[in-house]
Amino acid sequence: MKIVTTLIAALILFGCNPKQSTDAEQQSPLTHLASPAVGNSSLPFLSKDQNNNLILSWVEKENDSTNLKFSTLDRDSWSAPIAVASGTDWFFNWADYPSILRSGNQMISHFLAKSSEGTYSYDVHLTQSGDNGQNWNSDFIPHNDGTPTEHGFVTLLPFEDQFFAAWLDGRNTEDSREEGGRGAMTVRGAFISATGELTGEALLDDRVCDCCQTGGAITENGPIIVYRDRSEDEIRDMSIVRYLDGQWTAPQSIHNDDWKIAGCPVNGPKASALGSSLVIAWFSAANQKSEVKVIFSNDNGENFNEVVVIDNTKPIGRVDVAMINENTAIVSWLDKSASGAKIKAAQISRDGKLDNIMTIAEISPSRKTGFPQMEVIGETVYFAWTRVMDGEASIKTASLSI
Repeated sequence: MKIVTTLIAALILFGCNPKQSTDAEQQSPLTHLASPAVGNSSLPFLSKDQNNNLILSWVEKENDSTNLKFSTLDRDSWSAPIAVASGTDWFFNWADYPSILRSGNQMISHFLAKSSEGTYSYDVHLTQSGDNGQNWNSDFIPHNDGTPTEHGFVTLLPFEDQFFAAWLDGRNTEDSREEGGRGAMTVRGAFISATGELTGEALLDDRVCDCCQTGGAITENGPIIVYRDRSEDEIRDMSIVRYLDGQWTAPQSIHNDDWKIAGCPVNGPKASALGSSLVIAWFSAANQKSEVKVIFSNDNGENFNEVVVIDNTKPIGRVDVAMINENTAIVSWLDKSASGAKIKAAQISRDGKLDNIMTIAEISPSRKTGFPQMEVIGETVYFAWTRVMDGEASIKTASLSI
């Protein structure tokens, strides 16, 4: 009877008729899952493999060491944690978190480690496993510039029998200092084979925002990468590059918010694809008006529909998005509340219908809570976030039936 009641509540929450939209916030019938993370843990990341297995990674602090671990969901319980890597020289940023991905028996994960004593001098480190994460190879760096600059905000994607990694690359910021100026941050990427061989290294965009996350998805045509671009006039809107016929397309604007801002807002986009449908979510504050936005494409990102404003009541951003089916997605974001902040989510359809705005959890708006995570497996949405209480960080996970 409890299961039936929960399912009925979920159906009422999401609505059986997509034409019925409401701006009223509703209470979500969440099922809380016991977290596999212990102690001082933070920076969760959710991903799913081609068999719809859900994977959670996170970091744990233990004395002077930092440990990256992961767990796989088995029905309603997380498996025993498995260690990926550990170190004492890792770089941590509340918005620049490690990630993990599985394709077949192959897994890949990334973390960041300092390259010099400079505050923002760190490299991307990748490590791989060929036995479902039981053992991990020695880590390696996918960029070969060797400059003591910023490298991070990684997106990992599975593609055919290999992986693709994209990251923000600061090599040009170092090269220009001797000339009395500072070059621009770039987006670069490379394909990684099962044995760690790098191929197809490419410059995807030569001038982008300095510290907003990259995002990406695998469409029917291949990988796409989305990111916050940066014009000479400091307009910082969303752009996309697509991998077609073995080549990357030129950067294309997703939507012209015309947000002019002198510094990085630390709020990158997220993308999700299913069939020929692609959905992208992002935060913007053009004209001092904070908004969370979503846009759909029906042709793998070549063209886009009209933008949909999800929230314009002074949201904080920190978005995530996942396709439910080819016509519908769920988007999550952080919003201000009387007590601090709350993780919110809503269902959005391709035709712009917004349904069932709900609160997932109340959290602190501080940087220590990082970026909440979301993933869809079948008819269930999963959430992971960092809760900070009395100075101690811990990871919470929950599910919601669609």
